[in-house]
Amino acid sequence: MVQRVSSTRTFARIAPHCIPALDRAVHRLTGGRKLLSARLLPSLVLTSTGARTGLPRHTPLACMPEGPRPAPPAAWVLIGSNFGRPGHPAWTANLKAHPEAEISWKGRDVPVRARLLRGAEREAAWADVVKFWPPYARYQARVEREIRLFRLERR
Repeated sequence: MVQRVSSTRTFARIAPHCIPALDRAVHRLTGGRKLLSARLLPSLVLTSTGARTGLPRHTPLACMPEGPRPAPPAAWVLIGSNFGRPGHPAWTANLKAHPEAEISWKGRDVPVRARLLRGAEREAAWADVVKFWPPYARYQARVEREIRLFRLERR
């Protein structure tokens, strides 16, 4: 049911205005240990540098951890779905301009380097992402742009 609801256009109109704000508040109140959205999907807070402003930007995001479990992830894939809305989310432009970033993952700050996935590497990651959370396929079907995928690797 959650996947069906998260695939709707109504969800895409409402969610971007409330979910990130709630996630930021919970993250701040728990000292970086928790995110509300992590009850549905693995989530992190990305601290990137603004592409135009150069200022730090803190963005709660769902992610797909990569690597053997239960060990800490070797890498994370971020999906620039923007809830299936037309434009690319701002954080993707930030990572393209400034790939050095930091994430807050389960209460730990991890320095990372972001890499935009392309070609066969992107296609393989996209197949994994859609298996991981099927609504991403519906998001892609709704938009003309190719949803950006980034792999974050520890620095």
